[in-house]
Amino acid sequence: MPTVYAAGGIATSAWLLLALPALGALVLLVGGRRTDRWGHLLGCATIALAFVWGLVLFIHATGLPAAQRVENLHLYSWIPVNDLQVDFGLRLDPLSLTFVLLITGVGGLIHIYSIGYMSHDRDRRRFFAYLNLFVASMLLLVLGNGFVTLYLGWEGVGLASYLLIGWYSDRPSAATAAKKAFLMNRVGDVGLALAIFILFAKLHTTQFTEVFAQAHTLSGGTLTAVALLLLLGACGKSGQFPLQAWLPDAMEGPTPVSALIHAATMVTAGVYLVARANPIYDLTSSGRLMVTIIGTVTLLIGCVIGCAYDDIKKVLAYSTVSQIGYMMLAVGLGPFGYALGIAHLLAHGFFKAGLFLGAGSVMHAMDDEVDMRRFGGLFKRMPITAVTFGLGYLAIIGFPGLAGYFTKDAIIESAFGQAGWQGWVFGGAAALGAGLTAFYMTRLVLMTFFGKERWRDLKNADGKDYHPHEAKPVMTIPMIILAVGSVGAGAFFSIGGRLTNWLVPSLGDLQEHANPVLSKTLITVGTLVLAAIGVLVAILVVGRRPVPVVRPVPVSWPVRAARADLYGNALNETLVARPGQWLTGGLVFTGFQGS
Repeated sequence: MPTVYAAGGIATSAWLLLALPALGALVLLVGGRRTDRWGHLLGCATIALAFVWGLVLFIHATGLPAAQRVENLHLYSWIPVNDLQVDFGLRLDPLSLTFVLLITGVGGLIHIYSIGYMSHDRDRRRFFAYLNLFVASMLLLVLGNGFVTLYLGWEGVGLASYLLIGWYSDRPSAATAAKKAFLMNRVGDVGLALAIFILFAKLHTTQFTEVFAQAHTLSGGTLTAVALLLLLGACGKSGQFPLQAWLPDAMEGPTPVSALIHAATMVTAGVYLVARANPIYDLTSSGRLMVTIIGTVTLLIGCVIGCAYDDIKKVLAYSTVSQIGYMMLAVGLGPFGYALGIAHLLAHGFFKAGLFLGAGSVMHAMDDEVDMRRFGGLFKRMPITAVTFGLGYLAIIGFPGLAGYFTKDAIIESAFGQAGWQGWVFGGAAALGAGLTAFYMTRLVLMTFFGKERWRDLKNADGKDYHPHEAKPVMTIPMIILAVGSVGAGAFFSIGGRLTNWLVPSLGDLQEHANPVLSKTLITVGTLVLAAIGVLVAILVVGRRPVPVVRPVPVSWPVRAARADLYGNALNETLVARPGQWLTGGLVFTGFQGS
């Protein structure tokens, strides 16, 4: 366990990281219509200032000896009730500061992009208020120095996502999607809350420093129970099996919201939770194994469903489900994967934000159309969008030298390093996922940017012709910056162990397997071959054949199952929703009879 020092010097002003975006949200919400003219500028300025201040704190931390990089900033006594003493404070360490830069850096670019994307929305000021609230909540989640403080940010993120997913409240589908996300996340939140209750009951504290120091005193059963309940919370926020069904529906919100949720905030929270609780997971192999299993199952679910969708945003949504699955697989490997999961999370932040903003640019040019079957040949019309999107595509499929090649392939190698059946199952599934990812992402790129310009023979929802065009600089510049990250982030984090060494005070040393079931060279070559096969199959199926404007029916059972989200909604309806309705009805009837 690292020694935790009291924050001093410039670190005592870390509360500004929370105050800036929170103040921006407050001013824009309270100021109302009076802030319409400059509200979007204030929203961007608060995030930019938070990024700058986060960078200052990051540089300050790099100047400290590694053993002194974990600091606690006590702000005030929050809940002083008998034995329940909860301090409101911040934990400044390599893990939290890394997340701060991701949240404010990528989040700031999304804010800037939103100036152009939401330029015609009369409530743009309120939109930026909600974005600021989202960022402030996520910063509290990753900076909180205890589970209760984390939970406050956790619920704030849930509230902000509800407000933003349901932004187009006049659309029944958007309202339903927001409610679905809110309710499904409540299932996971119950797990996190129960884990906190158990920790307090057994250890009489919820602060990270005390919990982690005393975790070894808990019985094996208690440790496993806490680990599984934390995992349930992570599954809700990160869209992991069996609570993944809300995430694709969340695409009903404006595209910048999708980018923010998938790249820099909400869905990364579950991975952060498991990584932050590493002292607990290190003590329960059963808990780690379950995290690994959930991650493996989810990454395959996301890949399979992504192959069947024609909605450009939902394909990207399921790619997020899959990529977060890789991260959960990694952190489930314990000391062999904590840092690898965070590395992939950071790289994913660049290329997934770039992909979503690119999809938003396409939608912006195509009158909010999302059906890829109605696109085609957009490369010539939108060269900047096509190139930046293409670099994100190459990064996610693991093209040699780009971000995903370094971060995702490292997870696959570590998965193959597990002993016995686990190495073959987890490593094999992760490698198969790489091939499927290459297929559905190549399919997306071909249907959108290449081939026949199918949109020429079609009309938009208003009965008018499509006139695709490149986005404004306020939208393309953030896309270009993210594309640069898609190219170089993986190498920057991985070569020389730069990121893993930085994270040692938070996550411990990254361990390497002594006897992996396959050599690293064979794993690398095999993964690249599977990805190449995925690309080739997509070219043969989509690139060499005319793309029907109308989705073909009937289709084979596997395609029908994938289009039905592998019956994830039906599963949740059967196991959770209907029993809940029956229970509620029974309780109401019993109460009525008793009265």
